[in-house]
Amino acid sequence: MRVTTSLNGVEHVVDDVWEGESLLYLLRERVGLPGSKNACEQGECGSCTVYLDGVPACACLVAAGQASGREVTTVEGLSSDNELHPVQRAFVECGAVQCGFCTPGFVMSTHELLNRCPRPSEEEIREALAGNLCRCTGYEKILDAVRSASDEIAGDRP
Repeated sequence: MRVTTSLNGVEHVVDDVWEGESLLYLLRERVGLPGSKNACEQGECGSCTVYLDGVPACACLVAAGQASGREVTTVEGLSSDNELHPVQRAFVECGAVQCGFCTPGFVMSTHELLNRCPRPSEEEIREALAGNLCRCTGYEKILDAVRSASDEIAGDRP
């Protein structure tokens, strides 16, 4: 099967996609976008979160063929002009990146949260990140990164 999709704003045509192939496999192995991570393969950890037509989705649960004719945005697509997005920058600056395996999913979930709610409450932050698992941290630096990105996006920080 042929899959034609827009990945991070660039049209990609991928041939010989097998029916059971996941969007995650297509992204990582066929297109060379390794940001989304393959962890649980069951949609439980959030490490493979991408936007599919602007809506967060676990790429491990989406058949590659379902992306045909649709817009997919990965963690790599958040940056522009070689500049990190404020969410990506906050994760680096706050030390919220340890082994890095869960980071892309947390970044995508944070990005989605701050797009719809630039000034989230503590409860809203925790709820938005509830679908993401990290085995390295106590989550405090991740929460710090969300607050920092919120400050920058809301204009409270230079």
